Amino acid sequence: MRLHWDAMDEKTVKSGSEKPAEPKPEAGHTALQAPWRLEYLEQADKAEGAHAAAAETGARAGAGGSGSFLLDYWNRPHGDEANHVVVRTGEGLILLNAFPYTSGHLLVALGEARPTLLDYTAQQRAALWRLVDLAMALMLDTLRPQGVNVGVNQGRAAGAGVPQHLHVHLVPRWGGDVNFMSVVGQVRIIPASLELMAQRYRAAWRAGGGEVGWGRRLQG
Repeated sequence: MRLHWDAMDEKTVKSGSEKPAEPKPEAGHTALQAPWRLEYLEQADKAEGAHAAAAETGARAGAGGSGSFLLDYWNRPHGDEANHVVVRTGEGLILLNAFPYTSGHLLVALGEARPTLLDYTAQQRAALWRLVDLAMALMLDTLRPQGVNVGVNQGRAAGAGVPQHLHVHLVPRWGGDVNFMSVVGQVRIIPASLELMAQRYRAAWRAGGGEVGWGRRLQG
């Protein structure tokens, strides 16, 4: 619903005459236009960016890490099993989300950390989406879900948990995977452990011939 008041409205009310009826708003949320908020939001975004940069610098100096667990995993291939990395290629990783929405929830990330999609070169973006294709094919073959959510949370305001390292989510879905426990109790039921899911994905990856074999599937 659009809320407004102008001189014509006031004159119409005083005279008692009727204005032509405005179109009824569509069902949904009421919208209150407040264009002056844009400047505030832009200033808040700059402050958030400066804070994030300072936090990342502190993390690197303190714990010896990069501030991105994805980059740390990329630089430590010996920890792939413990970190639930199921696929490692020359460009990036496919791994299980440690805090899944559903069992088998995968993350896809390039080895190079960049905060936004367009910070990558065209060649890197192509490599990222090739990894997404591989992850999708692997998920469909391993879990046979009834549906899949694919998405990118770019920036902290969009929900990114690691805003300095863009990554893609693939969430397998089944009818009934959201029930009263998640809606009313705010509790997710995850019926399979990360270790079991990692084993299933890795076994399917090997059975399919690894990167070469799965790449041929995508081409065929």
